[in-house]
This record gives sequence, structure tokens and C-alpha cells, in this order.
Amino acid sequence: MRNRSLRMTKNAAVHFFLLVFGIFFLSPFLWILSTSLKPDDELFLWPPKWIPSTLMWSNFPDAISYFPFFTYLGNTMTITALATIGILFSCPLVAYSLARIPWRGSKPLFGVTLIVMMLPYQVTMIPIFIVFKHLGWVGTNVPLWLPAFFGAPFYIFLLRQFFMGLPKELEDAGRIDGASELRIYGQIMLPLCKPGLLTVALFQIIGSWTDYQGPLIYLSDEAQYTLMLGLSSFKTQHGAEWQLMMATSAMITLPIIVLYFVVQKAFIRGITFSGIK
Repeated sequence: MRNRSLRMTKNAAVHFFLLVFGIFFLSPFLWILSTSLKPDDELFLWPPKWIPSTLMWSNFPDAISYFPFFTYLGNTMTITALATIGILFSCPLVAYSLARIPWRGSKPLFGVTLIVMMLPYQVTMIPIFIVFKHLGWVGTNVPLWLPAFFGAPFYIFLLRQFFMGLPKELEDAGRIDGASELRIYGQIMLPLCKPGLLTVALFQIIGSWTDYQGPLIYLSDEAQYTLMLGLSSFKTQHGAEWQLMMATSAMITLPIIVLYFVVQKAFIRGITFSGIK
């Protein structure tokens, strides 16, 4: 009985601390929502007022009317979709070959992949820019999604760890039935890798959706701007309109939060099963 009481007390304490930390990490987004609904005279009150006296829902349509929100939204969705498709096409193929197919040079190549993963983006930024400039793609959104079709080291590493954890008997059974390596990959191994694929897709969606540096480097035409660049230009043009900028920020952030909660279980399973603690 005493052990049960101690266990319940321990669980209650753990859940209490998790709740406190959850509220702490959620507080910036709650402050964004609060500010986006405030009238002008309540923006800089001290002490801060979390719940506005009047909910200014009109801030959201006003924010949209201040700059071409839906144009930037369409550009962002296009880049995000193409980059995610590219990652889901290339990374599982490379990861499967490194994890399940014995071929000469696979281990050194995997080592090179890990080394590339350790290089900061700032090291490769200028050479990649020069390549795209010679190809004539600077000023378009192609550099923002085309590299995804050639793989990404971190996603290859994560999916390789996932493939390594799958039973070898499954592919052996496929070979006994006469299945080719590509068919084993597509019909047997890939469906079992759904949690890992969802994890990679979520990482890529968040990365493309919130990317600021890439569009800043490669995009010059405002008609091709993404939401991040649009938000930056909004701040430059309407910096004093904090409630409108926060309304825009809330509309940009909310889809990512909703998406995470939709795929939360698969995301956690993909991270833990792949051995990334």
C-alpha cells in the first residue's frame, strides 16, 4: 500500500512539473495570441494584460489586407510540398541501401554522410549559391526545393537507423518468393517505415515553412516571397502595428502546431524507434 502511495505521489509530481514546463514553453504562443487580439491602448500596459478587455478579431483580416498574405501562403505551400516530396523520395532510398543492401563502399559513404551532417550551413552556403547562380536559378524558388530530391544527411541517418531495426527475415521471405530488391523496398520495407517517414516529413515541413535564410538569399521578386519574408517586410513597413504583426505570426504558426498534434504519436514513435534519444 505504501509503495502504491509513493508511486502515485511520484507520478503526480512528474505530471505537475511537465504541466508547468508545458505552460512555460507554450507561453510565447499564448502571448502572440493575446497581443493579436488587443486594442492599441492595451499593447504596452504594465503589468501586462493577458486577456484583452475587448477581443479585436478584426486584427486578423486587417493584417491580411496589409500585405498579399495568400500569395505568400501559396508560395510557401508550394515550396514546402515540393521539398517534402523530394525528401520522401530520395532519403528512404539512400537509407535503405545503406542499411539493408551489402555493397562495397557503403560504410565509407555513410561516414561521409555523417561528416557532411556536421558541416554548418554557413560553410556550404556560398558554393551552393554560386552553383545555382551559374545555372540561372537565383531569383526563382528552385534552389529552395530541388536539393531535397538529392537527399539530406540527417534524414538519411535517421531513416537508416529505422531500417536497421526492422527484422531481416521480412526481406529474406521476399527474396524467397522471387521479389526484386526494389519490390522488397517498396512493398515490404517502406510501409513498415511509416513512423520514420512521418517524422522526416514533419521535420521537413517545419524547416521549409519557417525557413527565412534560404528565401532571403535566393528570392528577389516580392511576388515570390514566402510567409517568413512577407512577415519580415511587414515588420519593416508596419513596425508600429504590433497587434497586426502578432496576428500574422499567429496565422503562420498555428498550422505547424496543429500538424504536430495530428502526427504526434507517429512522430514520437519514429524518433524513439530510430534510436535518436
